[in-house]
Amino acid sequence: MGCMVSRLAAKFAFFPPSPATYQVKKRDDGRLVAVSSSMPIPLADDGSLDVLLIDTKRGNKIVAFYLRNPYARLTLLYSHGNAADLGQLYDLFAQLKVNLKVNLMGYDYSGYGASTGKPSESNTYADIEAVYECLETEYGVSQEDLILYGQSVGSGPTLHLAAQLPRLRGVVLHSAILSGLRVLCHVKFTLCFDIYKNVNKIQKVKCPVLVIHGTEDDVVNCLHGNGLWKMAREPYEPLWIKGGGHCNLEIYPDYIRHLCRFIQEMENITTAVRLKKIRESLGLHKRSNTNTTTSTAISTRRRCCKIKLRRPEFPACCRRRPSCPKCCCCCWRPKCPASLMPKCSTNCCWRPKCPEI
Repeated sequence: MGCMVSRLAAKFAFFPPSPATYQVKKRDDGRLVAVSSSMPIPLADDGSLDVLLIDTKRGNKIVAFYLRNPYARLTLLYSHGNAADLGQLYDLFAQLKVNLKVNLMGYDYSGYGASTGKPSESNTYADIEAVYECLETEYGVSQEDLILYGQSVGSGPTLHLAAQLPRLRGVVLHSAILSGLRVLCHVKFTLCFDIYKNVNKIQKVKCPVLVIHGTEDDVVNCLHGNGLWKMAREPYEPLWIKGGGHCNLEIYPDYIRHLCRFIQEMENITTAVRLKKIRESLGLHKRSNTNTTTSTAISTRRRCCKIKLRRPEFPACCRRRPSCPKCCCCCWRPKCPASLMPKCSTNCCWRPKCPEI
């Protein structure tokens, strides 16, 4: 039953454009180019664009666009929504590359555009992992210089990868979802067959998280974005676009303005500053543990001292029994068994060692 419901939720989650809005061809020099008749900008003539075919661990070949900016300090890894492919997003990528001064990597999920396979939750996770590995190996991008961007369904693979990268620079959630089933029905709990359980992954993200959502989104309610923002460990100032829907937030001036400010602040957060914050938090935690241990030891020592120096409560126990001359002044044996029971669990309490007593 769970698998059937999960497949049903996946069916409602993915709407790849058919036919695809672009094709990938190989030129005589072996370089891959994207060709699209519907786009105003000829993709094949963009010298700053690398068209890639990336193998995933699930056996699919996915298409990725890498747009290079010579002035960039950071790289943006963009995971798009459920009803678009790279051909439709190229113009947006080119604008973001220029306005944000970043390198940008966008990719099509399995079954989207010219990518092989079928779209599914597991495939999208494998897709973004393969793209991240490509950024590391082919372009030398480390997680410290990477910002993950997830739009709508793209928030699923984005948070999946972000939860695994502790030194990530930042995350942007654009019209994001709490989970797949929470979009279809307003449930407040997570079922085992739910898809894209972002509600369980957001707290594992250890970098600043920017949430962007339209107040009039009729596909993914604004409560999804608000919930993710409240659960983030390091939330950045959110952007609630008044009157914004699900697919038109890019046309609002506040969108690019707020996003630029976020990117600039992330550029100013150097690795040294982030490591210093981590060391400070670990140092405070360590000192707190040390203080607790010291207080416990002192408290235990005081309790034992009280028991060791404590006089018996029973009068009969105060009578000494001088069985040996050496112990007549230092050894005594209480006649009441109750006074022999120490009140602490340690072995520091004094007991007479005279064998004759």
